[in-house]
Order: sequence, then structure tokens, then C-alpha cells
Amino acid sequence: MYVPGHGPLAWLGSFCVVAGAVIYFLYAWQFAVRGLGTPAPIAPTKFFVVSGLHRHVRDPMYIGVLLVILGQAALLGAQQVAEYGTICILVAHVFVIFYEEPTLHRQFGASYDEYRRTVPRWIPRFRK
Repeated sequence: MYVPGHGPLAWLGSFCVVAGAVIYFLYAWQFAVRGLGTPAPIAPTKFFVVSGLHRHVRDPMYIGVLLVILGQAALLGAQQVAEYGTICILVAHVFVIFYEEPTLHRQFGASYDEYRRTVPRWIPRFRK
């Protein structure tokens, strides 16, 4: 049985797991409360949610999930988990490009197009 280490990599991994989980659940909550829906395509939001991290990056929930996976990889010292995280973000990227963005364009029109022009997809921009 592997016991996680206590060095800097384990601390970084723990931080990433906690930060990623907080990001994911905070924005899932915002989708429910402000958007009156869920992050799932089966029950999408009724209103366009642009607050908090969504002002700086289009998909903070995917980033939160990736942080959890990469944090687990660091905490456990498991390269296979890091490779799994890489595959997950690639799959999410394809999903975003071919399903999510066209769907949001159809649902929210010009307001989503403007948002897409001004807010980066994956790398946050924290300036106005």
C-alpha cells in the first residue's frame, strides 16, 4: 500500500485537490442558483452565468477538475494519474469546441459571442 509523502510535492498536490474541488463545487452551485440549471448538458442553465472566475476564464469547472486530478497525481506520486488528467483535459477541450461552445452560441447568441471574444478559454486573464 502506498502512503503519500509529506514533502513539497505532497503539499502542492493537497493544495491543488482542495482548490480544484472548491472551484468545481462553487461554480456548480452558481450554475444552480444564478443560472437555474446544472453544468450537465441534460439540464443546462436558463441564464448565462458570468461572475467570479467566469470573468477571467470560460471554463473554470474543467480547470477545477484538472487541478483535482493533477493534485492527486502529485500527492500519490502517480504518473499514470497525471497522464489520465492530460487525457481528460484533451477530451474536455474537444467537447467544449464541438458541443459546448456551439450550444451556448445557439442558446445565448450575441452575448455569448462577445463573452467568447473577450474571455480566454483555458488560461485565465486577471486584468480588466
